[in-house]
Amino acid sequence: MLFWILVAALTAALAVILLYPLLRGAKAANNIRAGEAAVYRDQLRELDRDLDGGLITPEEADYARAEIGRRLIAVSADEPAETPKPARHHRFTEAFVLLVLPVLGLCLYLTTGRPDLPSQPLEARLENPGNDVAVLIAKAERHLAEKPDDGKGWDVLAPIYFRTMRVNDAQVAYRNAIRLLGPSPVRLDGLAETLMAVSDGVVTDEARQVLEQSLTLEPNNPRARFYIALSMEQAGRPDEARKAFEALAKQSPADAPWLPLVNQHIATNGGEPAGANPATPGNPTQQDVAAAETMSAGDRQQMIRGMVESLDAKLSEDPNNFDGWMRLVRSYAVLNDKDRAAGALKRGLAAFPPPGEQGRQLLALARELGIATEEATQ
Repeated sequence: MLFWILVAALTAALAVILLYPLLRGAKAANNIRAGEAAVYRDQLRELDRDLDGGLITPEEADYARAEIGRRLIAVSADEPAETPKPARHHRFTEAFVLLVLPVLGLCLYLTTGRPDLPSQPLEARLENPGNDVAVLIAKAERHLAEKPDDGKGWDVLAPIYFRTMRVNDAQVAYRNAIRLLGPSPVRLDGLAETLMAVSDGVVTDEARQVLEQSLTLEPNNPRARFYIALSMEQAGRPDEARKAFEALAKQSPADAPWLPLVNQHIATNGGEPAGANPATPGNPTQQDVAAAETMSAGDRQQMIRGMVESLDAKLSEDPNNFDGWMRLVRSYAVLNDKDRAAGALKRGLAAFPPPGEQGRQLLALARELGIATEEATQ
């Protein structure tokens, strides 16, 4: 009951505050006109005193009296003969403020609010954050501000920072976790990914050194091996990159989620994807390859566009084809059609959201190809 009394009191106070300028508008205007008339009458009396004292000539007095009289008549003509009625639009505004606005606010609160929920200060929310990522981060940051040498705290906070796109904070957290708890493949790979995210997907020298350190701890680490192979591709060494990707593909299980992306890079560097299935939508058949060999450059380009558009249409009908989305984004990028590549990326992320491994692979491919990812993730 106390809550609703407070709501009613606050609503009434707000209505008075909003209506006050409307209620005093006409009165303020009348007061202004009355003040002007009083000023002009004082000027007439002052004029008579100046004339009696010889400060001005009769001609000057007559001229000034005529001018003041003209202004006084103009002000008096503006004064209403009777008390003015409130303007019509003011009555509508007052009704809206007094009736519609409170009712609308109450309905909105009852629909989206929780009047039965007790208040919960920040301390209580920090004790039971639930799935609220912002509160989880705030709780971890407060704890680490008090105990900056808690390596486990930095270890937990680092991937959360990275998932929420706070890349620089993630890099600091990974470095602190490594300093306090020692290097591990997970921490080193996470640090390398933050370094690459800062450099727009480029595997820098520092990132490569971190990845090589990770491989010394876990030689068969597919994450580190993939990024090192990618660094060879970015450095313009396609043969070495292809061999590294092929070695990773042979090591990977047939159902490994990263295998389609590895196959894409193998094909990019002139190799044959491991376990490539010609029946996969968008893959050229043997007849397509034979026909392309006899075509002119323009006809071949047109044929490629037709295949890409066919893949696009098939993915519109059946979007649950991760390998197809990877191929479509890369195909549009190769055709230098960045707008369609960005559109394909957005549609692919709708089917495979970024929090999942496949969504992250799509974003990694987009960054590698120079496709903007901001609009696709909104």
